[in-house]
Amino acid sequence: MVEQTNTTENQPSDGFQQTTGPVETKFCKHCGLKIPKDAVICTACGRQVEDFKQSSAASTPQIVINNDNNNLNTNTNTVNAAINAKLKNKWVAFVLCFFLGFLGAHKFYEGKIGMGILYIFTVGLFGVGVIIDLIVILTKPKEYIP
Repeated sequence: MVEQTNTTENQPSDGFQQTTGPVETKFCKHCGLKIPKDAVICTACGRQVEDFKQSSAASTPQIVINNDNNNLNTNTNTVNAAINAKLKNKWVAFVLCFFLGFLGAHKFYEGKIGMGILYIFTVGLFGVGVIIDLIVILTKPKEYIP
């Protein structure tokens, strides 16, 4: 029910709301007092009278689901080694180890210069290192990072 009046009765007199003409009013469904027609919250009791109006774009929120499962390795030693090292072929390393393992040729191929020098001076760690390396190389994937 909407009616027109010239007064602003039952409204708080805080000095901010001055009306100088006819004001359309309605009744609060909670306290029953007259309030301005466009009020969403009752000026007398403070309760919500109407639902807030939303635009059609705001009524359907945009939902973004990010299913990136990027499990990043934070181990900088492994990451830097993987970036700087080139992939080595398993069969090249195996042939070098089988024929020139006592000289550490497979270690030089993998870029492990210190171990290669140690293999030279100890004749492949007295043959035991060569046998262990042959087994380890066979268990590696076709291309691997040393």
